[in-house]
Amino acid sequence: MQALVLLLWIGALLGHGSSQNSAGSLEEGSPAPDTTGIPVEEEDPFFKVPVNKLAAAISNFGYDLYRVRSSMSPAANVLLSPLSVATALSALSLGAEHRTESTIHRALYYDLISNPDIHGTYKELLATVTAPQKNLKSASRIIFERKLRIKSSFVAPLEKSYGTRPRILTGNSRLDFQEINNWVQAQMKGKIARSTRELPSGISIFLLGVAYFKGQWVTKFDPRKTSLADFHLDEERTVRVPMMSDPKATVRYGLDSDLNCKIVQLPLTGSMSIIFFLPQKVTQNLTMIEESLTSEFIHDIDQELKTVQAVLTIPKLKLSYEGEVTKSLQEMKLQSLFESPDFSKITGKSIKLTQVEHRASFEWNEDGAGTAPSPALQPARLTFPLDYHLNQPFIFVLRDTDTGALLFIGKILDPRGT
Repeated sequence: MQALVLLLWIGALLGHGSSQNSAGSLEEGSPAPDTTGIPVEEEDPFFKVPVNKLAAAISNFGYDLYRVRSSMSPAANVLLSPLSVATALSALSLGAEHRTESTIHRALYYDLISNPDIHGTYKELLATVTAPQKNLKSASRIIFERKLRIKSSFVAPLEKSYGTRPRILTGNSRLDFQEINNWVQAQMKGKIARSTRELPSGISIFLLGVAYFKGQWVTKFDPRKTSLADFHLDEERTVRVPMMSDPKATVRYGLDSDLNCKIVQLPLTGSMSIIFFLPQKVTQNLTMIEESLTSEFIHDIDQELKTVQAVLTIPKLKLSYEGEVTKSLQEMKLQSLFESPDFSKITGKSIKLTQVEHRASFEWNEDGAGTAPSPALQPARLTFPLDYHLNQPFIFVLRDTDTGALLFIGKILDPRGT
């Protein structure tokens, strides 16, 4: 697990000493050191809760998926809601025999979880992260080739744990395309635009994951302070975009000297938060930050950041993505699902995964719950002004605070759109 290295002067200025004791000393009541000479890392109590442990597993799948997508699009924005893709794969695994099930479960990091009821826990996770106060809409669907006879022993647990029924194509591509669009509109309450992409021919199994999020800050921005400002695409190119600002924002802040980036966390209503990773130089490659992203690392960050007051500017953002993640999943050791899988728990016919499609929409603006920060978030006094301006390429992570689940992740090279 990578530890977050925070600037020492923050701790000093906040009047806090290091949270670690000097070598060789133990606080009273601390457990005795291990005498075998082998370092022992105790599991964080947060991850001992089954739903949190499952959230960590599928979030790690999400970070893997993001890294593959980002490497395939080095010069473009990336927007993903990996949860919806993970949900579709997890649901599909209900119909897989042992070899194929193991392939899916390894990609989702289920092999690291000793949970006899993964799918029951997944139902609990979905109920938590899609509760009305979260402002997240996420849905997944499994679509099968026409005239396929599906076993009821697959449909029943699918409906029980994932709240969805499989769809069988009619063979009329126009009607099938229209029905899928209508389903997306119904699930997302019309918040995602209708697709204009045609359905591919020769579908055997088609997975669809869709998600929409519009966040509400705990402390709203004053629209009168929003103005056009420079966003540096690189050292030479600059564009003008609407920037929200707050000269006295209460944020949680840290600087990771290993990754050479400044990190800020902003709370959203519904026990959610966004963590921003801002490189210290506009020319800095984002890859090193991306490689560090895991559930455990993000959890460590959440524990380590300090509450301070800052001069904050953030671009207004409205992004969407529609496309395949098929090749990305094939890169993630799931190639066998597209070649010779065993889905005999679904049907007696030989079927295989043909395509995985993802549609996502994400936005934030000045909207918030209140005009003042929570009394519980009292910023420490700094002896110097702290500026945090998201005016160059950055990465953001939308996380559910209750479970630790990764809900959205983005690489923003140009906030004007995808």
